[in-house]
Amino acid sequence: MTPSRRSSRRLGRFAPSPTGPLHFGSLVAAVGSFADARAGGGAWLVRMEDLDRTRELPGAADAILRTLEAFGLHWDGAVLYQRTRTDAYAAALARLGALGFTYSCGCSRREIALGGRTGPEGPIYPGTCRGGLPPGRPPRSIRLRVGDARIGFADQVQGPQFQDLAAAVGDFVLRRADGIHAYQLAVVVDDAEQGVTDVVRGADLLLSTPRQILLQRRLGLPQPTYAHLPLAVDAAGRKLSKSHAALPVDARDPLPALLRAWRFLGQPKPPERPGDVAGFWMWALANWNRARVPTCANRPGADVIRP
Repeated sequence: MTPSRRSSRRLGRFAPSPTGPLHFGSLVAAVGSFADARAGGGAWLVRMEDLDRTRELPGAADAILRTLEAFGLHWDGAVLYQRTRTDAYAAALARLGALGFTYSCGCSRREIALGGRTGPEGPIYPGTCRGGLPPGRPPRSIRLRVGDARIGFADQVQGPQFQDLAAAVGDFVLRRADGIHAYQLAVVVDDAEQGVTDVVRGADLLLSTPRQILLQRRLGLPQPTYAHLPLAVDAAGRKLSKSHAALPVDARDPLPALLRAWRFLGQPKPPERPGDVAGFWMWALANWNRARVPTCANRPGADVIRP
């Protein structure tokens, strides 16, 4: 596997999962990543994270793309679909295996939940199969050995971050029991292949970043800069994608939601209401300031998505 040559030009991306229509929380991520890339004179890509076809809603990918266009979020190049990239993920997994960084695991999720400590994102794998599969136990998944990895990075919004991977997550899955390559591996391979320099996304992925940095280092891939945007949550504090409040944004009348997303990201209010989406972006890209984005991880968003 040969990494793409890193460009001096800023290159951002938006990577939705086609599990439903675009809601306000996803719009915030799209607006933030688009503005950050374009205001810096860079390009902006769209990638569909559609590896898990069982979760995909038929027609959702096309609907998301139409919504992005209606909001003036025009991407560069062709849309990349992860379902077409399994050979690349398999090659990266094979390379990690050849380097001795992976092993087969026969544990079920229930066994891990019963036998592991609880970390920030759920049960921590206790290392049951790290020394080899127990007798009579067939392999289910493939895991990465994290060893004593301790990863620190400077998030461009949330500030300095640090994670002891063994204590926080343990050895994590790279290929699931159903044969699907895990998100952590796929996103690292795709970001490198596409030459992404700046990852601007929701803070729900902040804790995943150290795992991705570890994979980048072990595969010899470049590390992008990271900026994690505050999450829009409902009145109960739930992420909008997991809430009944996650109503689709209205592509027929995009300007109101676009302005709300802009203000949600801490950006200045236009001196006059833009006449249309094109007018908004002409003003917005000249006034985007990453330093104004709130550093808090979660912000109430139910008020901005009510019809």
